[in-house]
Amino acid sequence: MAVLERGGNAFDAAVAAGFVLQVVEPHLNGPGGEVPIILWDRRAAAVEVICGQGPAPSRANTSAFRALGLDLIPGTGLLAACVPGAFGGWLTLLAEHGTLRLRDVLEYAIGYARAGYPLVPGISDAIAQAEPLFRQEWPESARVYLAHGVPGPKTTFRNPDLAQTYARILKEAESASADRDGQIAAALKTFYQGFVAEAIEAGSRVPAMDISGRRHAGFLTAADLAGWTARAETSTPFTYGGATVHKTGPWGQGPVFLQQLALLSGFDLNGMGFLSADYIHAVTECAKLAFADREAWYGDPDFADVPLEALLDESYAAQRRQLIGKRASMELRPGAVNGRRPVIPRAVAETAAQDGQGFPQVVVDASLHRSARGDTCHVDVVDRDGNMIAATPSGGWLQSSPVIPGLGFCLGTRAQMFTLEEGHPNVVQGGKRPRTTLSPSLVVRDGEPWLAFGTPGGDQQDQWTLNFFLAHQVFGLNLQEAIDAPMFHNRHFPSSFYPHDAVPGQLSVENRVDPAVAEDLRNRGHDLALDEPWSLGRICVVGKDPTTGQLMAAANPRGMQGYAVGR
Repeated sequence: MAVLERGGNAFDAAVAAGFVLQVVEPHLNGPGGEVPIILWDRRAAAVEVICGQGPAPSRANTSAFRALGLDLIPGTGLLAACVPGAFGGWLTLLAEHGTLRLRDVLEYAIGYARAGYPLVPGISDAIAQAEPLFRQEWPESARVYLAHGVPGPKTTFRNPDLAQTYARILKEAESASADRDGQIAAALKTFYQGFVAEAIEAGSRVPAMDISGRRHAGFLTAADLAGWTARAETSTPFTYGGATVHKTGPWGQGPVFLQQLALLSGFDLNGMGFLSADYIHAVTECAKLAFADREAWYGDPDFADVPLEALLDESYAAQRRQLIGKRASMELRPGAVNGRRPVIPRAVAETAAQDGQGFPQVVVDASLHRSARGDTCHVDVVDRDGNMIAATPSGGWLQSSPVIPGLGFCLGTRAQMFTLEEGHPNVVQGGKRPRTTLSPSLVVRDGEPWLAFGTPGGDQQDQWTLNFFLAHQVFGLNLQEAIDAPMFHNRHFPSSFYPHDAVPGQLSVENRVDPAVAEDLRNRGHDLALDEPWSLGRICVVGKDPTTGQLMAAANPRGMQGYAVGR
């Protein structure tokens, strides 16, 4: 709000918030991570995507990982690092759509890193669980996070190394140019071609313990950073009920949201009733089919021929819809598209062939990686002029990779989402983007931006946000009611995260649903897991009423970390 009150626009505010989140939620995101951004700029009157997802290092390929005796890319350590995309994504947004200078958006993050901020319990818990790993294997992480022992919740924590990194970038940028655009360009050069890139390469050369139980150096080099820039792309749209939902391309999982809408367009959801057994069953079974296609077809379209238009076509949706019956499916069923057979990793195919329903399980000694998997942040902003943005920063989690000496942050582990299966659209390859789970949404109605929303949650992102969208769009719940409604998701398909496990047929539902509905779902064959009340989903949303121009916002009360602020 401070940025908006100082005259900045929605994009300036999002950039400032993004850098602050890197400081105050290091267990959820950091400068070494990534950020997909989707926006509506009133000047262009169009939706645009900024890809802040960095690619795999040039030396990363199946042969390189196989030579290390690996069948999966580890979910922790240095081998899973991609080029850090968050810094480039945020500054590309600032350069092309913002109005403020670099100092105006960086000063908040520098201040919190230098002066300190109160730790939320999640950060303290993440540090506590990673303490043995830090002390035994990752000394730089121990120096930054354990200087005075495990910091407790609500205690003030400082990261002077990160403050100095931001401050040096700013100093070099301002020394290079007096011009706003020149300073942003200089900051990007400092990060991707200067001291930051050099430190990242040096840190990547030092073998570090990862979840495989062995120490590995990383593949990432300064040349990899120098060869990448964030870029603007067209969105992927789909119209449902008079509203057009825009997502990223298939280098992210976003189109799976659209495939679910395409499948659900053949059902009378209103007639079923909100959160009825019929409704939850239909949404869940459509999700299983859409996510099976995600598993088989999605990947970086710069490297893979992803038949996205066909996957979203009504004729394909109608064909797939016929697979949905009265019983819960226990199969992983991707579809054939344009005469092409789907490709799924061999381990999945072989296991599924054995019993018709199983997916691979990988058992590892993860005693030093008890809380290795991180989570994600989300930021939405709308301003008085109608500019609107949704961004989902993630990666670079403090618990998943060692801190790079001198920088105060660690690298991301997004490359764990690649497969080592040759011929798969998402097979690892140098310069290729991993098929990420990060999935912001922007909705246009009557030619005007209507909603921007998203959530943390990995594979659940395009299930929770779909449930929210249907509650609002189909059933007429207001934004807060739609967020607050009992949430559900399934874990039927392989996880995007190492070790890519799945729980076929499992359906998680908050136990606030009607007990009769829960019993009905069990009778249909769902492996129902009743979760604690107010435990699933972390959605936030902003909006603008196309008729009245009124600005709207809502945030999730679960976890007490989401906020909706306006004036």
